[in-house]
Amino acid sequence: MRRIFLLSSLFIFITLSNVSAQKDIVCRPGFTYTLSESPNWGTHLPVITAVSPYTSAESVGLKYADIILKINGISTVGMSTTEIDEQLNLAGNKDTALEIKNLAKSSRTVFLKRDCKAASAVTENQLASVFEMYGLDFTNERMFLCPFKTIAPDSVDFARFKTFSFAAVDEANEKIETALNDCIENELTQKGLLLVDSSADLLVETFYYFDKNSNYVGQNKVSTETPTVKRYNSTTGLVEKFPFLRLSASNAEAEYLLQLGFRLVDKTDTTAVSAPVIWECEANERLTEPYSLEEYARIFVPLMCMQYPFVKDTENVRFKASYKTYNYTGIGFNKDSLSQVVDVDQNGPAYAAGIRANDRVLKINKQDAALSIDQLSAAYREFVLASYKYRDATTRFTNAANIKSCMFWAVDDYAAIAEMVKENKYHALFSYLYNFAPYINPTGINTCQFEVVRNLEVLDILVRPTIRTEFTLSIE
Repeated sequence: MRRIFLLSSLFIFITLSNVSAQKDIVCRPGFTYTLSESPNWGTHLPVITAVSPYTSAESVGLKYADIILKINGISTVGMSTTEIDEQLNLAGNKDTALEIKNLAKSSRTVFLKRDCKAASAVTENQLASVFEMYGLDFTNERMFLCPFKTIAPDSVDFARFKTFSFAAVDEANEKIETALNDCIENELTQKGLLLVDSSADLLVETFYYFDKNSNYVGQNKVSTETPTVKRYNSTTGLVEKFPFLRLSASNAEAEYLLQLGFRLVDKTDTTAVSAPVIWECEANERLTEPYSLEEYARIFVPLMCMQYPFVKDTENVRFKASYKTYNYTGIGFNKDSLSQVVDVDQNGPAYAAGIRANDRVLKINKQDAALSIDQLSAAYREFVLASYKYRDATTRFTNAANIKSCMFWAVDDYAAIAEMVKENKYHALFSYLYNFAPYINPTGINTCQFEVVRNLEVLDILVRPTIRTEFTLSIE
Protein backbone atom coordinates (compact mmCIF):
# COMPACT_ATOMS: atom_id res chain seq x y z
CA MET A 1 0.00 0.00 0.00
CA ARG A 2 2.81 2.42 0.83
CA ARG A 3 4.49 1.79 -2.50
CA ILE A 4 1.32 2.53 -4.51
CA PHE A 5 0.73 5.67 -2.46
CA LEU A 6 4.27 6.88 -3.13
CA LEU A 7 4.21 6.27 -6.87
CA SER A 8 0.93 8.16 -7.15
CA SER A 9 2.54 11.15 -5.46
CA LEU A 10 5.42 11.07 -7.90
CA PHE A 11 3.36 10.52 -11.03
CA ILE A 12 2.68 14.21 -11.68
CA PHE A 13 6.34 14.97 -11.10
CA ILE A 14 7.48 12.42 -13.67
CA THR A 15 4.78 13.51 -16.11
CA LEU A 16 5.83 17.15 -15.87
CA SER A 17 9.44 16.28 -16.56
CA ASN A 18 8.50 14.43 -19.75
CA VAL A 19 6.12 16.95 -21.32
CA SER A 20 7.50 18.48 -24.53
CA ALA A 21 6.57 22.09 -25.28
CA GLN A 22 5.08 22.92 -28.65
CA LYS A 23 5.64 26.65 -28.26
CA ASP A 24 8.06 28.89 -26.42
CA ILE A 25 5.19 30.60 -24.61
CA VAL A 26 1.98 29.07 -23.26
CA CYS A 27 -1.03 31.21 -22.34
CA ARG A 28 -3.74 29.80 -20.08
CA PRO A 29 -7.30 31.15 -20.00
CA GLY A 30 -7.78 30.47 -16.28
CA PHE A 31 -10.78 28.20 -16.73
CA THR A 32 -11.74 24.80 -18.08
CA TYR A 33 -14.73 24.09 -20.29
CA THR A 34 -16.61 21.31 -22.04
CA LEU A 35 -18.76 21.24 -25.13
CA SER A 36 -22.22 20.83 -23.66
CA GLU A 37 -24.25 17.76 -24.50
CA SER A 38 -27.14 19.02 -22.38
CA PRO A 39 -30.36 19.73 -24.30
CA ASN A 40 -31.31 22.26 -21.60
CA TRP A 41 -28.20 24.39 -21.34
CA GLY A 42 -25.69 25.57 -23.97
CA THR A 43 -26.22 22.64 -26.33
CA HIS A 44 -23.01 22.02 -28.37
CA LEU A 45 -21.49 25.27 -27.00
CA PRO A 46 -18.53 25.62 -24.60
CA VAL A 47 -19.72 25.69 -20.98
CA ILE A 48 -17.31 26.60 -18.18
CA THR A 49 -16.72 23.72 -15.76
CA ALA A 50 -14.17 25.31 -13.39
CA VAL A 51 -12.49 28.67 -12.82
CA SER A 52 -8.94 28.77 -11.45
CA PRO A 53 -8.28 30.94 -8.38
CA TYR A 54 -5.94 33.94 -8.70
CA THR A 55 -6.61 34.33 -12.42
CA SER A 56 -8.11 37.00 -14.63
CA ALA A 57 -11.02 34.64 -15.27
CA GLU A 58 -11.85 34.70 -11.58
CA SER A 59 -11.40 38.46 -11.26
CA VAL A 60 -13.82 39.25 -14.12
CA GLY A 61 -16.44 37.02 -12.52
CA LEU A 62 -16.59 33.93 -14.72
CA LYS A 63 -18.58 31.18 -13.02
CA TYR A 64 -19.31 27.50 -13.32
CA ALA A 65 -21.94 26.83 -16.03
CA ASP A 66 -21.39 30.12 -17.90
CA ILE A 67 -21.97 29.55 -21.63
CA ILE A 68 -19.37 31.06 -23.99
CA LEU A 69 -21.24 32.56 -26.95
CA LYS A 70 -18.35 34.35 -28.67
CA ILE A 71 -14.57 34.52 -28.43
CA ASN A 72 -12.98 37.72 -29.76
CA GLY A 73 -16.25 38.48 -31.54
CA ILE A 74 -16.45 35.09 -33.28
CA SER A 75 -19.45 32.84 -32.55
CA THR A 76 -18.64 29.52 -30.91
CA VAL A 77 -21.51 27.78 -32.72
CA GLY A 78 -20.07 24.78 -34.53
CA MET A 79 -16.54 25.29 -33.13
CA SER A 80 -14.43 22.27 -32.20
CA THR A 81 -12.33 22.24 -29.02
CA THR A 82 -9.22 22.80 -31.18
CA GLU A 83 -10.75 25.92 -32.74
CA ILE A 84 -11.87 27.19 -29.34
CA ASP A 85 -8.38 26.72 -27.88
CA GLU A 86 -6.86 28.56 -30.85
CA GLN A 87 -9.19 31.51 -30.35
CA LEU A 88 -8.41 31.61 -26.64
CA ASN A 89 -4.68 31.75 -27.39
CA LEU A 90 -4.38 34.07 -30.38
CA ALA A 91 -0.82 35.36 -30.79
CA GLY A 92 -0.48 39.09 -30.34
CA ASN A 93 -3.67 39.57 -28.32
CA LYS A 94 -3.14 41.13 -24.91
CA ASP A 95 -6.76 40.47 -23.94
CA THR A 96 -9.31 37.84 -24.86
CA ALA A 97 -12.90 39.05 -25.22
CA LEU A 98 -15.57 36.55 -24.16
CA GLU A 99 -19.29 37.01 -24.64
CA ILE A 100 -21.00 34.83 -22.07
CA LYS A 101 -24.51 33.89 -21.04
CA ASN A 102 -25.92 32.68 -17.75
CA LEU A 103 -29.17 32.69 -15.78
CA ALA A 104 -28.65 36.31 -14.74
CA LYS A 105 -27.82 37.79 -18.16
CA SER A 106 -28.51 36.68 -21.70
CA SER A 107 -25.26 38.31 -22.80
CA ARG A 108 -22.30 40.14 -21.29
CA THR A 109 -18.74 40.67 -22.47
CA VAL A 110 -15.66 40.28 -20.29
CA PHE A 111 -12.00 40.81 -21.11
CA LEU A 112 -9.44 38.31 -19.86
CA LYS A 113 -5.81 39.29 -19.36
CA ARG A 114 -3.57 36.71 -20.94
CA ASP A 115 -1.66 34.62 -18.38
CA CYS A 116 1.40 33.73 -20.44
CA LYS A 117 4.48 31.89 -19.21
CA ALA A 118 7.43 30.08 -20.70
CA ALA A 119 6.24 26.72 -22.01
CA SER A 120 9.01 25.02 -20.04
CA ALA A 121 7.91 26.59 -16.74
CA VAL A 122 6.51 24.56 -13.86
CA THR A 123 4.53 26.78 -11.51
CA GLU A 124 4.47 26.62 -7.73
CA ASN A 125 0.80 25.71 -8.00
CA GLN A 126 1.80 22.57 -9.90
CA LEU A 127 4.74 21.83 -7.62
CA ALA A 128 2.50 22.06 -4.56
CA SER A 129 0.66 19.01 -5.93
CA VAL A 130 3.86 17.27 -6.99
CA PHE A 131 5.28 17.59 -3.46
CA GLU A 132 1.96 17.31 -1.64
CA MET A 133 3.39 14.72 0.78
CA TYR A 134 5.24 17.55 2.54
CA GLY A 135 1.92 19.24 3.22
CA LEU A 136 -0.90 16.74 2.76
CA ASP A 137 -2.78 18.58 5.50
CA PHE A 138 -3.01 21.56 3.13
CA THR A 139 -2.97 20.05 -0.37
CA ASN A 140 -5.14 17.11 -1.32
CA GLU A 141 -7.99 16.06 -3.60
CA ARG A 142 -10.99 13.99 -2.54
CA MET A 143 -13.68 12.32 -4.60
CA PHE A 144 -17.10 11.57 -3.20
CA LEU A 145 -20.48 10.41 -4.47
CA CYS A 146 -23.87 11.79 -3.53
CA PRO A 147 -27.09 9.81 -4.15
CA PHE A 148 -28.77 12.58 -6.14
CA LYS A 149 -31.21 11.77 -8.90
CA THR A 150 -31.82 14.63 -11.35
CA ILE A 151 -34.63 14.82 -13.90
CA ALA A 152 -34.81 17.39 -16.71
CA PRO A 153 -37.03 16.98 -19.81
CA ASP A 154 -35.09 17.40 -23.05
CA SER A 155 -37.49 19.94 -24.54
CA VAL A 156 -36.89 22.74 -22.02
CA ASP A 157 -34.42 25.63 -22.40
CA PHE A 158 -33.53 26.74 -18.88
CA ALA A 159 -32.27 30.11 -20.11
CA ARG A 160 -35.78 31.50 -20.50
CA PHE A 161 -36.63 31.27 -16.78
CA LYS A 162 -35.70 34.37 -14.77
CA THR A 163 -37.89 34.48 -11.64
CA PHE A 164 -39.14 32.05 -9.00
CA SER A 165 -41.43 31.78 -6.00
CA PHE A 166 -42.19 29.08 -3.44
CA ALA A 167 -45.21 26.90 -2.97
CA ALA A 168 -47.23 27.66 0.16
CA VAL A 169 -45.63 26.40 3.35
CA ASP A 170 -47.43 23.63 5.22
CA GLU A 171 -48.16 25.10 8.65
CA ALA A 172 -47.74 21.70 10.30
CA ASN A 173 -44.16 21.53 8.96
CA GLU A 174 -43.34 25.22 8.90
CA LYS A 175 -39.91 24.90 10.52
CA ILE A 176 -38.46 22.34 8.11
CA GLU A 177 -40.05 23.85 5.01
CA THR A 178 -38.87 27.36 5.86
CA ALA A 179 -35.34 26.03 6.40
CA LEU A 180 -35.43 24.19 3.06
CA ASN A 181 -36.76 27.23 1.23
CA ASP A 182 -34.07 29.47 2.73
CA CYS A 183 -31.33 27.15 1.44
CA ILE A 184 -32.86 26.93 -2.02
CA GLU A 185 -33.47 30.68 -2.22
CA ASN A 186 -29.83 31.39 -1.41
CA GLU A 187 -28.60 29.10 -4.18
CA LEU A 188 -31.03 30.21 -6.88
CA THR A 189 -30.48 33.91 -6.25
CA GLN A 190 -26.71 33.40 -6.42
CA LYS A 191 -27.25 31.88 -9.85
CA GLY A 192 -29.05 35.03 -10.98
CA LEU A 193 -32.71 34.10 -10.58
CA LEU A 194 -34.99 36.65 -8.92
CA LEU A 195 -37.39 35.81 -6.07
CA VAL A 196 -40.80 37.42 -6.64
CA ASP A 197 -44.15 37.27 -4.81
CA SER A 198 -46.34 36.65 -7.83
CA SER A 199 -46.26 35.87 -11.55
CA ALA A 200 -43.00 33.93 -11.22
CA ASP A 201 -41.61 31.89 -14.08
CA LEU A 202 -40.90 28.99 -11.73
CA LEU A 203 -42.62 27.58 -8.68
CA VAL A 204 -40.37 25.73 -6.20
CA GLU A 205 -41.92 22.69 -4.54
CA THR A 206 -40.11 20.70 -1.84
CA PHE A 207 -40.62 17.15 -0.58
CA TYR A 208 -38.93 15.27 2.23
CA TYR A 209 -39.08 12.24 4.51
CA PHE A 210 -37.20 10.87 7.51
CA ASP A 211 -38.06 7.82 9.58
CA LYS A 212 -36.88 4.50 10.92
CA ASN A 213 -36.48 1.75 8.34
CA SER A 214 -39.09 -0.96 8.96
CA ASN A 215 -37.02 -3.40 6.87
CA TYR A 216 -33.77 -2.91 8.81
CA VAL A 217 -31.88 -6.16 9.49
CA GLY A 218 -28.38 -4.86 10.26
CA GLN A 219 -25.16 -4.19 8.38
CA ASN A 220 -23.54 -6.75 6.12
CA LYS A 221 -20.90 -8.50 8.23
CA VAL A 222 -19.13 -9.94 5.18
CA SER A 223 -18.34 -6.60 3.52
CA THR A 224 -14.83 -5.20 4.12
CA GLU A 225 -15.83 -1.67 3.06
CA THR A 226 -16.16 1.15 5.58
CA PRO A 227 -19.92 1.32 6.23
CA THR A 228 -20.20 5.12 6.40
CA VAL A 229 -18.82 7.75 4.05
CA LYS A 230 -16.91 11.01 3.93
CA ARG A 231 -18.23 13.95 1.94
CA TYR A 232 -17.72 17.66 1.52
CA ASN A 233 -19.57 19.75 4.10
CA SER A 234 -20.58 23.02 2.42
CA THR A 235 -21.12 24.74 5.80
CA THR A 236 -17.58 24.04 7.10
CA GLY A 237 -15.67 23.74 3.81
CA LEU A 238 -14.18 20.42 4.93
CA VAL A 239 -14.52 16.79 3.94
CA GLU A 240 -16.07 15.08 6.95
CA LYS A 241 -17.51 11.77 8.05
CA PHE A 242 -21.30 11.41 7.87
CA PRO A 243 -23.58 8.64 9.19
CA PHE A 244 -24.67 7.80 5.63
CA LEU A 245 -24.13 4.32 4.27
CA ARG A 246 -22.04 3.85 1.13
CA LEU A 247 -24.03 3.74 -2.10
CA SER A 248 -23.36 0.01 -2.53
CA ALA A 249 -25.12 -0.82 0.75
CA SER A 250 -28.60 -2.32 0.66
CA ASN A 251 -31.71 -0.70 2.14
CA ALA A 252 -31.87 -3.46 4.73
CA GLU A 253 -28.54 -2.28 6.20
CA ALA A 254 -29.93 1.19 6.97
CA GLU A 255 -31.54 1.82 10.34
CA TYR A 256 -32.96 5.13 9.09
CA LEU A 257 -34.06 6.49 5.71
CA LEU A 258 -33.96 10.10 4.55
CA GLN A 259 -35.35 11.70 1.43
CA LEU A 260 -35.05 15.35 0.43
CA GLY A 261 -35.82 16.91 -2.90
CA PHE A 262 -37.23 19.89 -4.72
CA ARG A 263 -38.59 20.56 -8.17
CA LEU A 264 -38.97 23.57 -10.42
CA VAL A 265 -42.39 23.88 -12.01
CA ASP A 266 -42.94 25.93 -15.18
CA LYS A 267 -45.59 28.59 -14.49
CA THR A 268 -45.20 30.30 -17.86
CA ASP A 269 -46.95 27.54 -19.80
CA THR A 270 -50.59 28.65 -19.52
CA THR A 271 -51.76 26.12 -22.12
CA ALA A 272 -50.77 23.05 -20.09
CA VAL A 273 -53.45 21.19 -18.13
CA SER A 274 -51.02 20.97 -15.23
CA ALA A 275 -47.82 22.96 -14.85
CA PRO A 276 -44.90 20.82 -16.09
CA VAL A 277 -41.84 20.04 -13.96
CA ILE A 278 -38.74 21.30 -15.80
CA TRP A 279 -36.13 20.13 -13.27
CA GLU A 280 -36.08 17.99 -10.16
CA CYS A 281 -33.33 16.78 -7.84
CA GLU A 282 -33.90 14.18 -5.18
CA ALA A 283 -31.54 12.79 -2.54
CA ASN A 284 -32.16 9.41 -0.91
CA GLU A 285 -29.92 8.47 2.00
CA ARG A 286 -29.56 5.37 4.15
CA LEU A 287 -28.33 6.19 7.64
CA THR A 288 -26.91 4.49 10.70
CA GLU A 289 -28.33 7.07 13.12
CA PRO A 290 -30.86 9.93 13.21
CA TYR A 291 -30.03 13.05 11.20
CA SER A 292 -31.70 16.45 10.94
CA LEU A 293 -33.41 17.28 7.64
CA GLU A 294 -32.64 20.95 8.22
CA GLU A 295 -28.93 20.17 8.66
CA TYR A 296 -28.95 17.96 5.59
CA ALA A 297 -30.47 20.79 3.55
CA ARG A 298 -27.89 23.33 4.74
CA ILE A 299 -25.04 21.03 3.77
CA PHE A 300 -26.28 19.36 0.59
CA VAL A 301 -28.75 21.70 -1.13
CA PRO A 302 -25.77 23.74 -2.47
CA LEU A 303 -24.38 20.53 -4.02
CA MET A 304 -27.77 19.55 -5.43
CA CYS A 305 -28.10 23.00 -7.01
CA MET A 306 -24.81 22.53 -8.87
CA GLN A 307 -26.93 20.39 -11.21
CA TYR A 308 -28.95 23.45 -12.29
CA PRO A 309 -28.89 24.74 -14.97
CA PHE A 310 -26.11 22.47 -16.27
CA VAL A 311 -27.05 18.84 -15.60
CA LYS A 312 -23.99 16.61 -15.90
CA ASP A 313 -25.13 13.43 -14.14
CA THR A 314 -28.68 12.20 -13.77
CA GLU A 315 -27.91 9.76 -10.96
CA ASN A 316 -25.26 9.33 -8.23
CA VAL A 317 -23.34 12.55 -8.80
CA ARG A 318 -19.56 12.34 -8.47
CA PHE A 319 -17.82 15.39 -6.98
CA LYS A 320 -14.19 16.36 -6.53
CA ALA A 321 -13.05 18.66 -3.73
CA SER A 322 -9.59 20.10 -4.38
CA TYR A 323 -7.73 21.83 -1.55
CA LYS A 324 -4.46 23.63 -2.03
CA THR A 325 -2.59 26.02 0.29
CA TYR A 326 1.02 26.79 -0.55
CA ASN A 327 3.72 29.46 -0.51
CA TYR A 328 3.68 31.60 -3.63
CA THR A 329 6.76 33.50 -4.78
CA GLY A 330 5.95 33.70 -8.49
CA ILE A 331 8.89 31.59 -9.69
CA GLY A 332 8.48 29.32 -12.71
CA PHE A 333 11.06 26.52 -12.64
CA ASN A 334 12.35 24.67 -15.69
CA LYS A 335 10.46 21.37 -15.94
CA ASP A 336 13.63 19.62 -17.14
CA SER A 337 15.94 21.18 -14.54
CA LEU A 338 14.17 22.52 -11.48
CA SER A 339 17.21 24.54 -10.43
CA GLN A 340 16.77 26.93 -13.35
CA VAL A 341 14.39 29.89 -13.18
CA VAL A 342 12.67 30.35 -16.55
CA ASP A 343 9.88 32.69 -15.52
CA VAL A 344 9.18 35.15 -12.68
CA ASP A 345 5.84 36.85 -12.09
CA GLN A 346 6.62 40.57 -12.07
CA ASN A 347 3.91 41.12 -9.46
CA GLY A 348 5.18 38.35 -7.20
CA PRO A 349 7.39 38.32 -4.07
CA ALA A 350 10.38 36.70 -5.82
CA TYR A 351 10.59 39.44 -8.45
CA ALA A 352 10.28 42.12 -5.75
CA ALA A 353 13.13 40.47 -3.84
CA GLY A 354 15.38 40.44 -6.94
CA ILE A 355 15.09 36.98 -8.52
CA ARG A 356 15.04 37.06 -12.32
CA ALA A 357 14.47 34.66 -15.20
CA ASN A 358 17.63 32.73 -16.17
CA ASP A 359 18.93 32.76 -12.59
CA ARG A 360 20.15 29.34 -11.52
CA VAL A 361 19.17 28.30 -8.01
CA LEU A 362 21.99 26.81 -5.96
CA LYS A 363 20.11 26.40 -2.68
CA ILE A 364 16.68 26.93 -1.14
CA ASN A 365 16.69 27.23 2.63
CA LYS A 366 20.22 25.75 2.65
CA GLN A 367 19.13 22.67 0.67
CA ASP A 368 21.18 21.92 -2.46
CA ALA A 369 19.13 22.58 -5.63
CA ALA A 370 21.66 21.41 -8.23
CA LEU A 371 20.04 18.01 -8.65
CA SER A 372 18.60 16.01 -11.52
CA ILE A 373 14.93 15.06 -11.68
CA ASP A 374 15.91 11.47 -10.88
CA GLN A 375 17.88 12.54 -7.82
CA LEU A 376 15.00 14.66 -6.52
CA SER A 377 12.54 11.83 -7.13
CA ALA A 378 14.71 9.32 -5.28
CA ALA A 379 15.21 11.67 -2.33
CA TYR A 380 11.50 12.47 -2.17
CA ARG A 381 10.72 8.74 -2.26
CA GLU A 382 13.11 8.10 0.60
CA PHE A 383 11.61 10.92 2.66
CA VAL A 384 8.05 9.71 2.15
CA LEU A 385 8.89 6.17 3.23
CA ALA A 386 11.07 7.19 6.17
CA SER A 387 8.49 9.67 7.50
CA TYR A 388 5.48 7.37 7.10
CA LYS A 389 5.67 6.46 10.80
CA TYR A 390 4.83 10.06 11.67
CA ARG A 391 1.42 9.93 9.99
CA ASP A 392 -1.74 10.01 12.12
CA ALA A 393 -3.72 6.85 11.35
CA THR A 394 -6.94 8.41 12.66
CA THR A 395 -6.88 10.87 9.74
CA ARG A 396 -6.68 8.19 7.05
CA PHE A 397 -8.57 9.00 3.85
CA THR A 398 -8.76 7.98 0.22
CA ASN A 399 -7.65 10.63 -2.25
CA ALA A 400 -8.89 11.37 -5.76
CA ALA A 401 -6.37 8.88 -7.18
CA ASN A 402 -8.08 6.18 -5.06
CA ILE A 403 -5.08 5.79 -2.75
CA LYS A 404 -6.47 4.61 0.59
CA SER A 405 -3.46 5.26 2.84
CA CYS A 406 -3.44 9.08 2.83
CA MET A 407 -2.91 10.53 6.31
CA PHE A 408 -2.03 13.88 7.87
CA TRP A 409 1.02 14.38 10.08
CA ALA A 410 0.67 13.41 13.74
CA VAL A 411 0.68 16.61 15.81
CA ASP A 412 2.93 15.12 18.49
CA ASP A 413 5.58 14.37 15.85
CA TYR A 414 5.81 17.84 14.27
CA ALA A 415 9.28 18.44 15.74
CA ALA A 416 10.61 15.13 14.38
CA ILE A 417 9.24 15.91 10.91
CA ALA A 418 10.87 19.35 10.93
CA GLU A 419 14.21 17.76 11.76
CA MET A 420 13.85 15.23 8.92
CA VAL A 421 13.16 18.02 6.44
CA LYS A 422 16.51 19.60 7.32
CA GLU A 423 18.52 16.46 6.59
CA ASN A 424 20.57 16.90 3.42
CA LYS A 425 19.99 13.36 2.20
CA TYR A 426 16.28 14.07 1.65
CA HIS A 427 16.91 17.17 -0.51
CA ALA A 428 13.63 18.68 0.70
CA LEU A 429 14.20 22.06 -0.96
CA PHE A 430 10.63 22.22 -2.25
CA SER A 431 9.30 21.88 1.26
CA TYR A 432 9.55 25.71 1.13
CA LEU A 433 6.11 25.54 -0.48
CA TYR A 434 4.81 24.63 2.99
CA ASN A 435 7.23 26.71 5.03
CA PHE A 436 4.32 28.29 6.91
CA ALA A 437 3.42 24.91 8.46
CA PRO A 438 4.76 24.13 11.96
CA TYR A 439 5.93 20.64 10.90
CA ILE A 440 8.16 22.20 8.23
CA ASN A 441 9.21 25.39 9.97
CA PRO A 442 8.58 25.54 13.75
CA THR A 443 9.83 29.14 14.00
CA GLY A 444 6.70 30.51 12.36
CA ILE A 445 8.79 33.02 10.37
CA ASN A 446 7.69 32.44 6.82
CA THR A 447 10.70 33.54 4.78
CA CYS A 448 12.63 31.59 2.15
CA GLN A 449 16.35 31.93 1.52
CA PHE A 450 17.35 31.53 -2.13
CA GLU A 451 20.98 31.30 -3.17
CA VAL A 452 21.22 31.95 -6.91
CA VAL A 453 23.95 32.49 -9.44
CA ARG A 454 23.68 35.20 -12.11
CA ASN A 455 26.48 36.10 -14.50
CA LEU A 456 28.94 34.11 -12.35
CA GLU A 457 27.89 36.11 -9.26
CA VAL A 458 26.37 34.28 -6.30
CA LEU A 459 23.48 36.17 -4.67
CA ASP A 460 21.70 35.51 -1.37
CA ILE A 461 18.10 36.62 -1.73
CA LEU A 462 15.50 36.56 1.01
CA VAL A 463 11.97 36.11 -0.31
CA ARG A 464 8.85 36.71 1.74
CA PRO A 465 6.24 34.52 0.04
CA THR A 466 2.51 35.02 0.21
CA ILE A 467 0.30 32.11 1.20
CA ARG A 468 -2.18 31.17 -1.49
CA THR A 469 -5.26 29.18 -0.57
CA GLU A 470 -7.27 27.64 -3.38
CA PHE A 471 -10.38 25.51 -3.28
CA THR A 472 -12.51 24.15 -6.09
CA LEU A 473 -15.54 21.91 -5.97
CA SER A 474 -16.45 20.33 -9.27
CA ILE A 475 -18.70 17.65 -10.72
CA GLU A 476 -16.59 15.02 -12.43
